[in-house]
Amino acid sequence: MGEVLGKVLVVDDDEVIRQLIAVNLNLEGFEVATATDGQDCLEQVLDVMPDVITLDVMMPCLDGWATAQRLRTEEATSHIKVVLITARAQDDDKRRGRGIGVDAYLTKPFDPAELIQVVRDLAAGARD
Repeated sequence: MGEVLGKVLVVDDDEVIRQLIAVNLNLEGFEVATATDGQDCLEQVLDVMPDVITLDVMMPCLDGWATAQRLRTEEATSHIKVVLITARAQDDDKRRGRGIGVDAYLTKPFDPAELIQVVRDLAAGARD
């Protein structure tokens, strides 16, 4: 078994997408934890302490916008790299993401290879 490339917390309310992302990242050598929505993410984040969080935007309980905002305002989690994954690809949405301070923005349907590359780059930056 090779070196772990980093820890990733995958957050999506759609189990199929959550598993797809988790399996792809796992096969690449990442340690992966999953959460079913923003609230679940916030409850797990301090235990997992991921390098990167992939975050769906449209979720029940606490959506990706609110979750990213909370992650950025808490000192313990403000350094964690955040990738928003969403079907909402309008410029306003991207501006909103930049305003919150997310590190990357992928639109659904996404290319798994692109996702892996984005996470790999962010995790490498988080470990430098």
